[in-house]
Amino acid sequence: MRTFDFAPLHRATIGFDQIADMMDRVLTNDVSQPSYPPYNIEKTDADTYRISVAVAGFSENDLSVEVKENSLVVAGKKGAEDKERSYLHRGIATRAFERRFALADHVRVTGASHENGMLNIDLKREVPEALKPRRIEITSAKAIEKDVVDAKAVN
Repeated sequence: MRTFDFAPLHRATIGFDQIADMMDRVLTNDVSQPSYPPYNIEKTDADTYRISVAVAGFSENDLSVEVKENSLVVAGKKGAEDKERSYLHRGIATRAFERRFALADHVRVTGASHENGMLNIDLKREVPEALKPRRIEITSAKAIEKDVVDAKAVN
C-alpha cells in the first residue's frame, strides 16, 4: 500500500489544513468500505447534486437523514420484524446501515424523497456573496490624488 507524506503541504500552505486533513483521513481509511446499501452520486446541474441510495424494504419511518458537522449521515434501521414469517429464500437485505458522506463547505441539503425503493437526497452548493468573484473598478492615479487632496483640504 502506498503512503503519502503531507508534511510539505503543511509547510508550504496556509489555511489549507482541512484539505490536508481530509486527504489524510480518506487515504488512511480501511480499504474494505461497506458496500451496503448501494448508492449513486450524480451532478444534476452546475451547483446541484443528487445522492440516490437503494433502500428496498425500508419505509420512510425506518430511514433518517441528518447533517452533522459537514457530514451527511444516512441511516436505516428496520422496525420489529414479523416473527411469524418463514422465508425459503431471503435475498432482500434489510439490515441496519449507516452511510456517511463528507460535504464541502457551502453545500447544503435541500430535500430528501423516498420513492420506489430509492432514497433521493438533493444537495446544492451555495457560495456566499462575499466569496463570489467581483469586479474591481480601475481608476486613474490622478483621481486618487485628487481625493487625497480634497480630504486634506477638508481636515
